[in-house]
Amino acid sequence: MSDKAITRALLSVSDKTGLADLGAALAARGVELVSTGGTAKALREAGLEVRDVSDLTGFPEMMDGRVKTLHPKVHGGLLALRDNPEHVAAMEAHDIGAIDLVVVNLYPFEATVAKGADRAEVIENIDIGGPSMVRSAAKNHGFVTILTDPADYPALLQELEAHDGATSQAFRTRMAGKAYARTAAYDAAIASWFAFSPTASDEPTQFPETLPMAFKRADTLRYGENPHQSAAIYVPQVIGARGVPQAAQLQGKELSYNNLNDADAALELAAEFAGQEPAVVIVKHANPCGVAQGGSLLEAWEAALACDSVSAFGGIVAVNCELDGATAEAIAGIFTEVVIAPSISAEAREIFGRKKNLRLLESGALPDPRRAGLAMKTIAGGLLLQSRDAGAVTRDDLKVVTKRAPTDQELKDCLFAWTVARHVKSNAIVYAKDGATAGIGAGQMNRRDSARIAAIKAKEAAETHGWDAPRTHGSAVASDAFFPFADGLISAAEAGATAVIQPGGSIRDDEVIAAADAAGLAMVFTGMRHFRH
Repeated sequence: MSDKAITRALLSVSDKTGLADLGAALAARGVELVSTGGTAKALREAGLEVRDVSDLTGFPEMMDGRVKTLHPKVHGGLLALRDNPEHVAAMEAHDIGAIDLVVVNLYPFEATVAKGADRAEVIENIDIGGPSMVRSAAKNHGFVTILTDPADYPALLQELEAHDGATSQAFRTRMAGKAYARTAAYDAAIASWFAFSPTASDEPTQFPETLPMAFKRADTLRYGENPHQSAAIYVPQVIGARGVPQAAQLQGKELSYNNLNDADAALELAAEFAGQEPAVVIVKHANPCGVAQGGSLLEAWEAALACDSVSAFGGIVAVNCELDGATAEAIAGIFTEVVIAPSISAEAREIFGRKKNLRLLESGALPDPRRAGLAMKTIAGGLLLQSRDAGAVTRDDLKVVTKRAPTDQELKDCLFAWTVARHVKSNAIVYAKDGATAGIGAGQMNRRDSARIAAIKAKEAAETHGWDAPRTHGSAVASDAFFPFADGLISAAEAGATAVIQPGGSIRDDEVIAAADAAGLAMVFTGMRHFRH
């Protein structure tokens, strides 16, 4: 197959960005413009001569525009193989003219759903004729050029210039692939709406028989977790989605796979404290290594850093409020890969500007930690899917199971430690005191070792800062799942913890409670666990 000249183009677009300029460029090359409804009107207003599709088909647009391009004179002109004598004869017999270029973008279904439209409006924004023309043109890309994205208009005009009014096979093939990706994503969005939206159905399902998914590549990355792995980032085609991919990068090198993963972990934990007193989260390898709240952001930073200043080197920092200059100056004092905040003051931007390689992100609104949604993980031969861990507990949910009830401060520290623990890889142990983490143990194969590692880190911090005792003394300790044996709890008591928060539910709960009573600990059960593998 070779270059194919364009003599007739059919244009029918919802997004009219660049339409007038494209139409003018095609008309200047003598291309006949055929169009529908609002697109034809826009082209005429631009001073261009346009032939209506109804003139081409001999049928008027009808049923509120639902039927206008679903006709043999349209699809015959798109699907006919120009080098097949039988196809050519059929075109001549039925007066079907060839269509060489189709420019279509679809009804804004995704945007209509995103704005909260009612069911009737959403249904009317399910495009039928558009996808049909796109698929027909893309199937016959040996002869027909299909464009579904205004961003490709300049590339088309470059093709026409380079090939004397024609397009190359390579260009048509590339655009056909892009067109099928668009219709696949469009259908996936519609199927997702029917499956998941209460607007679509009185009985939305969480796990449909067929899982429709549509993600758009936002960027290719330098490499994955390791240099020998390739990587890219994709975002859902949902307007209004918020997170690290939607944050504005104000400075620094491009974000790596690990930067994105760690920044997400940090932002998700910072979001737990939205609307509360200033909070700082320091993350390393997707695990928090220091978290604190304070009367000021600078106080929170100092307390978070003190928890584990060794791990904080080369870490990711997220905060829950505007990042000010004083805190920026302190953060800039150590090597930091990424800083992310809802907003960043001009003074803070200037300070970070001295660290050219530091990646500075402004997220805008924080993600909702209680939002619904699905989490997925690939395994060999399949995909695991589950609802997001959006569970949370309040004071009223806690059950005191020991002889001694926790004090008000111990309860505050228990809930703070519990909030952090749900963001730590299992097995997770978090000591907290006065609104700051005192030691974090993550990702161990048993809970006792996590308790001991967290205590060791707290002891090292005390030695580093010259404190009289580790901050685990008088702390609350959170365990993401129940203590299967008393040994983990005993390790926490030996580290100086005075209160414990854990899910409960072990067959040895009585043994663990007895050990807590023997050590004089106060312990509360949440009835909810937070494994994070």
